[in-house]
Amino acid sequence: MKVWAFVLLLALGIFTRPIAASVDPLVERGKYLVAFGSCNDCHTPGWRESDGGVPVSGWMTGSKLGYRGPWGTSYPANARLEFSHISENDWLFMVRTRAGHWPMVWHDLRYLKTDDQRAIYRFVRSLGPRGVAAPADLPPSREPKTPYIWIVPH
Repeated sequence: MKVWAFVLLLALGIFTRPIAASVDPLVERGKYLVAFGSCNDCHTPGWRESDGGVPVSGWMTGSKLGYRGPWGTSYPANARLEFSHISENDWLFMVRTRAGHWPMVWHDLRYLKTDDQRAIYRFVRSLGPRGVAAPADLPPSREPKTPYIWIVPH
């Protein structure tokens, strides 16, 4: 082949390999874990009402629906905003040490393998920040101004 033909084909991209996009396999695993682990039940507005029909772009944005009980009222956090401000190591520390308010199941997250805990973080982080922060938790003496589910243990 003549040199000029090789240069022309090289310029047209015939001899170049396509560069594969760098995809983190933990991100897809995290999407699965978030869906299967029922994270969207509380952290994605409209999830239950739509029978899981909220597009991924709306996942994990927190909720103004509170959970009220003897502890006060707690709200599902906007994980997308929170994850944009914390590192993966901060998340791993939280999973291992945080108790949280009911109904958040921090104790269940502790049973996941570290790679699965990382996967959840990486997936939620990959969604990017969106929405507004959830309302602040309230003490038992304060009546919420938002809708809430009343939980009375017997």
